[in-house]
Amino acid sequence: MTAILPDAAPTNWVDRYAPAGLRPWLKLGRFDRPTGIWLLMLPGWMGLSLAAAARGRAPDLWLMVLFFLGAALMRAAGCAYNDIVDRDIDARVERTAGRPIPAGQISVRQAWAFVIGCCLVSLLILLTLNLWTIGLGVASLALVAAYPFMKRVTWWPQAWLGLTFNWGALMGFAAAAGAPGWPAWLLWSGLVFWTLGYDTIYAVQDLEDDALAGVKSSARRLGDQAPRAVLAFYGVCFLLVMTAAWKAGLGPLFLPPAALFALLLSRQAADLDIADPRGALALFKANTLAGLVLVCALAVGVWKPAGMF
Repeated sequence: MTAILPDAAPTNWVDRYAPAGLRPWLKLGRFDRPTGIWLLMLPGWMGLSLAAAARGRAPDLWLMVLFFLGAALMRAAGCAYNDIVDRDIDARVERTAGRPIPAGQISVRQAWAFVIGCCLVSLLILLTLNLWTIGLGVASLALVAAYPFMKRVTWWPQAWLGLTFNWGALMGFAAAAGAPGWPAWLLWSGLVFWTLGYDTIYAVQDLEDDALAGVKSSARRLGDQAPRAVLAFYGVCFLLVMTAAWKAGLGPLFLPPAALFALLLSRQAADLDIADPRGALALFKANTLAGLVLVCALAVGVWKPAGMF
């Protein structure tokens, strides 16, 4: 029987309902911790919503389903790849020592097979989309491949994760509207700062273990200044997202949920305590709700008062 991992909910569906033989595989893909699936998928939904609103339409529900499936599979593949690269570091960090590879439940060869399988199914989904989306999807592999090594060479691996995790915003926009224009690039840039903020919060959990293992992170680099920095990252995110909405010509209904998005992020920064790892995990998970609010803001921006261009 596999143990419940530290950052998974005690009532997660994998440990409660999945057959024992499948649990290590599902945990390798982080299906017991779905927050990451949401945070990878939501930028795609944001890109879809922004492009649709700019063209006077509601988001395409079928495209939203495809982006959900693609995000779940690619997040699983990315996590398994990350665990293959980081298996020696993970074995020395308390929070990650129980993961399937360092715990000896899945071999490196088996993990590679899992990565390839998830990628092949994701490729089949990608090939149903237009050429712009396919090209962007292929380009994202370079970002994904480099990410696990960033913590070894820079204090800001969270920034690289932002570049990677939010690439779906460009893909979503392209899937709905073709070539991504300024609104798409502005949205992606803003979301990079969103990830820089929430992943700095996430890294607070590992401050002591990362220091012992020699792993770099924005949380370690910022130290006591982390809450202020997170607030600044979120502020830049909001300004860039507002600019993207303006460039796309979204209507004023965008503004109330966008203001709620800003409020939710500011509360995270205000509540962050670097001496409270458990609290940091809860704040990190709150970004699922914040992201959904932003998706709604972009989608309702399609409506404009009569006579408004």
